Amino acid sequence: MGYRVVVAGATGNVGREMLNILAERQFPVDELAVLASRRSLGTEVSFGEQTLTTKDLDTFDFTGWDIALFAIGSDATKKYAPIAAKAGCVVIDNSSLYRYDPDVPLIVPEVNADAIEGYAKKNIIANPNCSTAQMVVALKPLHDRAKIKRVVVSTYQSVSGAGAAGMDELWDQTKAVYNPTTDVEPAKFTKQIAFNVIPHIDSFMDDGSTKEEWKMVAETKKIIDPSIKVTATCVRVPVFVGHSESVNIETEDFLDEDEARDILREAPGIMVIDKREDGGYVTPIECVGDFATFISRLRQDSTIDNGLNFWCVSDNLRKGAALNAVQIAEVLGTRCLKKG
Repeated sequence: MGYRVVVAGATGNVGREMLNILAERQFPVDELAVLASRRSLGTEVSFGEQTLTTKDLDTFDFTGWDIALFAIGSDATKKYAPIAAKAGCVVIDNSSLYRYDPDVPLIVPEVNADAIEGYAKKNIIANPNCSTAQMVVALKPLHDRAKIKRVVVSTYQSVSGAGAAGMDELWDQTKAVYNPTTDVEPAKFTKQIAFNVIPHIDSFMDDGSTKEEWKMVAETKKIIDPSIKVTATCVRVPVFVGHSESVNIETEDFLDEDEARDILREAPGIMVIDKREDGGYVTPIECVGDFATFISRLRQDSTIDNGLNFWCVSDNLRKGAALNAVQIAEVLGTRCLKKG
């Protein structure tokens, strides 16, 4: 016996990817409902070899459904997640709404799967921010060995993190560069994204950091260890899919780069591609469609006693969103719901 599964926001980038991954990983689905807002009502989406028609999220009855994967943004989640949860359907939410709620577990299965037991408090589980998810997969095994004190991370985040509108803006602006009669003004982003980088993701906070940077700090502490100090600079780059990160860590105990490389090779969800030669590293265009988080450029930081640098790349629509949500559903099923 399998699960009755709902995907809310099934017509968006992340929702469609959730459907792809549910099919690819052969999640035990007995029945699947795909939901969308009324403006997308009736849109057809693919699930494996099936074609499904979206239903109205506003009128959907969650009673009798087991798991709902939400990819609908914080405002809609605030309205519909409590309705689904009250009906007995466990919500796995991709928005930021519940990530910092102490009664809602924030899960990356390779890192803190045991925290899933806390779902029963509200019948809701939170999916972390895309840039946090891939980083903590790499940090956790190193933290277990040498206890990370401090993380300095700079991100190179693709436009798909801003949704379809972000991808369209990069595409349209890139074409406009070669067609001077066309001018595409910034709309989704604050400045031109084509042939440019923008050191600004989400809104500014009082201390000068952005909300995206704050998310990486708060979520790393909640997922791994509240004592870890994290400082982040988040940058949008003209890449369609795939987030990259330059990560520097300082540990309490000395950790040799060769041992760190071996630890990461054995860690779940990690693929180490680290040759000190031309092309001996992974770039975002190569990670698209892959489940893994890729680690390259691992090396000692000689400016401090116990420091390491590495390059971290992952498909943000997968590990940063849809894949992680499906992996949470797998853990939820295996450990808690025990069907399928």
